Amino acid sequence: MTFALTNAQARRIALASQGFSDPRPTGRVDRRHLRRVFDRIGLIQIDSVNVLVRSQELPLFARLGPHPRTLIDDATRDGELFEYFVHEASLIPTDQYHLYRWRMREPYPWPHFRQRVQQQGNYIEQVYQRIVDEGPLVAGDVRTRVGKRGSWWDHDDGKIALEALFYLGRVTARRRPHDFARIYDLPERMIPAEVLTRPALPEHEARKELLLLAAKYHGVGTLQDLADYHRLTPTLCKQALTELVEEGRLLPVTVREWDRPAYLHPGARLARRISARALLSPFDPIVWNRDRALRMFGFHYRIEIYTPPPKRQYGCYVLPFLLGDELVGRVDLKADRANRALLVQSAWAEPGVNDREVVAELAQELRLMATWLELDRIEVTGRGQLGPSLQHLAGGVSRPR
Repeated sequence: MTFALTNAQARRIALASQGFSDPRPTGRVDRRHLRRVFDRIGLIQIDSVNVLVRSQELPLFARLGPHPRTLIDDATRDGELFEYFVHEASLIPTDQYHLYRWRMREPYPWPHFRQRVQQQGNYIEQVYQRIVDEGPLVAGDVRTRVGKRGSWWDHDDGKIALEALFYLGRVTARRRPHDFARIYDLPERMIPAEVLTRPALPEHEARKELLLLAAKYHGVGTLQDLADYHRLTPTLCKQALTELVEEGRLLPVTVREWDRPAYLHPGARLARRISARALLSPFDPIVWNRDRALRMFGFHYRIEIYTPPPKRQYGCYVLPFLLGDELVGRVDLKADRANRALLVQSAWAEPGVNDREVVAELAQELRLMATWLELDRIEVTGRGQLGPSLQHLAGGVSRPR
């Protein structure tokens, strides 16, 4: 039997699965709340851009509100989280480490990188031996470049060696807080022994478990949605998906406004109402799959940080604004740390929404963010139809001293 859902129902299922039907904590936020978020979303994509705040902090703010900004670093240091290439570079609970061991045996997926590795011969082993003998290294410790770096991906041989060892799982890494550099070390020095000794799953079984987890995190999704969550190849997931349906671990559904079959996690909950209010990272699971965001929310979204300024439509670092169960606006934000100001460089409403309601809620969320980032005021400086009204409501921020 195949269940039928409307797109609105699918949207509420997805938001509830991602934790947006849960109220934000009212007291002190601690490691328990971090674990709750990871139980809902499974992983946090990492990005180095720091225009506003490191992107990996924003999914926590969206779901928890203001929280200690050391939560992720502390959990990584204590062996609860590890970094690996999952949905791009991501932080994942270490109890899922065994689900990725098969990938650590795969060829490097990037042709140019693979060619560079093949050219380096024994040098990679020399770098590995340095880590064994000397302890943790950063890329600067093995720098080989003479002269200026070229393109964004123009890594020197030392960085290539470290990244090759990282992809193969021979080393792991955590981030250095002040400059976000990876600190590379042996897994046995960073990850608990009981995690490392857990048997790896065969590739097919690992794919099944990852698809099932993706369905838990998404609530409902197409094959492409579920495969994308952990960057699996959809065509290689079809058999695993069929088996999950046959085993009753996933339920086939139709979503009336979707043009392809979908799958529902048996534990997913259809919330009667979603009362969320959140500014979303460009890399939040709600919007990181741009096709899904368009299909589910009618929200066309592209990050424009690498687009030349004259060609940007909405701004440099634009965050979608979630209100209730809709994406109702987008704001281009920057933290002016020197002047202790949260800059709203543009503020836009989506077609058909109530601008006054959006502005009132957005102003409250911006004040909350400014307080969290220890900024004293909000300055509305740029474009967008919400700007004038937002400027009137934003202003200064009251912060505890």
